[in-house]
Amino acid sequence: MRPIRLPEPPSPTIGVPEIFEGGAYSVIRRAVIIGNGYPGSENQSIGLVRALGLYDKHVLYVTPFHFTPYLNLYSFALLISRVTLFFLVTINLTKRLLGKKKVSLHQKLDYLIQLIQIYSRGRNYVPLPLENGGGSVGLASVLEADVKQIVTMARQTFEKYFNIWDGPLLVVASGRDTISVASSIRRLASENVFVIQIQHPRSQLNRFDLVITPRHDFYPLTPQAQEQVPQFLHRWITPREPPDRHVILTLGALHQIDSATLRSTAAAWHDEFAPLPKPLLVVNIGWPTSHCRYGADLAKQLTAYLLNILSSCGTVRISFSSRTPEKVSKIIVKEFADNPKVYIWDGQEPNPHMGHLAWADAFVVTADSVSLISEACSTGKPVYVMGPERCKWKLSDFHKSLRERGVVRPFTGSEDIAESWSYPPLNDTAEAASQVREALAERGWRVRP
Repeated sequence: MRPIRLPEPPSPTIGVPEIFEGGAYSVIRRAVIIGNGYPGSENQSIGLVRALGLYDKHVLYVTPFHFTPYLNLYSFALLISRVTLFFLVTINLTKRLLGKKKVSLHQKLDYLIQLIQIYSRGRNYVPLPLENGGGSVGLASVLEADVKQIVTMARQTFEKYFNIWDGPLLVVASGRDTISVASSIRRLASENVFVIQIQHPRSQLNRFDLVITPRHDFYPLTPQAQEQVPQFLHRWITPREPPDRHVILTLGALHQIDSATLRSTAAAWHDEFAPLPKPLLVVNIGWPTSHCRYGADLAKQLTAYLLNILSSCGTVRISFSSRTPEKVSKIIVKEFADNPKVYIWDGQEPNPHMGHLAWADAFVVTADSVSLISEACSTGKPVYVMGPERCKWKLSDFHKSLRERGVVRPFTGSEDIAESWSYPPLNDTAEAASQVREALAERGWRVRP
């Protein structure tokens, strides 16, 4: 499932003609996003580019490392164990794949593995199709991140700017898989590009012009974290140094949600959500991570809490992530599938996530997802977090910061959803974009669509 893409907001910038402001040479007019194929990461880059006013002038490249994200020992064993069961499916698909020349080997392998995983889990979603057609965009149209190609693009933009008028190139990357590509682009074309890495690259921050990362990524440097790790392991824990002047710290994840987006989305989803009984509670369920583990026990607890507060709700809408374990979703679906107050999204398009953000009166979000929580907290509406006590290490620090700022409360099952409360919405993306503009200005550059 690809990131949800929103229309470009109108630019507030009004000024005199460029020829009187230093010329087009210093004006950034387009951006390149280096993605890793995961919506959560790419959504952060798209959100920043959108906040800078370059949404309609960006190109998304996907690092080739994305196309084999599951080739670790566990997944390889899973793949082998499923091969017999899905023998006919995989053989027929492989024959089909090998006949396509427009799709790279990485993409073919990724598509095959995704299909096997989806069939084995019984999920109601499919990967991006191999071919374009039928109104959809296929893998054949996905651009692989080629460092030489992007560097050449940046240099040609400068060499031919009197004809092209594109100026320098903004490069925005997010996720560990993109570090090598983004840092190589800056090393080879440092005079032609401004490279921003979102999420902490762990070391050698000087490989980028800017790094944007949540404060909790520096949790390992705190006294509390140091006490949790044996002394002999301290040298292996990253980051090892505090943030310097070219690191922008946020509370949560970047995204595309702001007040203008919520207003336009509310209008777009009016017919579906306006008739629903109020208050509307939206429940977003993610998936267990290394820093926030849970399973059927949390699903049973969440189910019991929702049953307790159901009488104070007019409508409850539940959404699962594509990576929510089936043992979690089955428990919740079994309990609420026939409840007239409850709607459970089946994973089919259109994705109602944006409509939920615009129309919900309150949210319940599992504690594992920084992105889902950050988006919900950008609305200024009540956000209840399920299972924060299960989180550890830096994710525990993230929840502590949210509580101290008053933007979330733990979900206990005793809430009256009809009683609302509010707070100043998180505005990390806009604040980060403002600091990016300041950093560009120090270099004598600026962003202008």
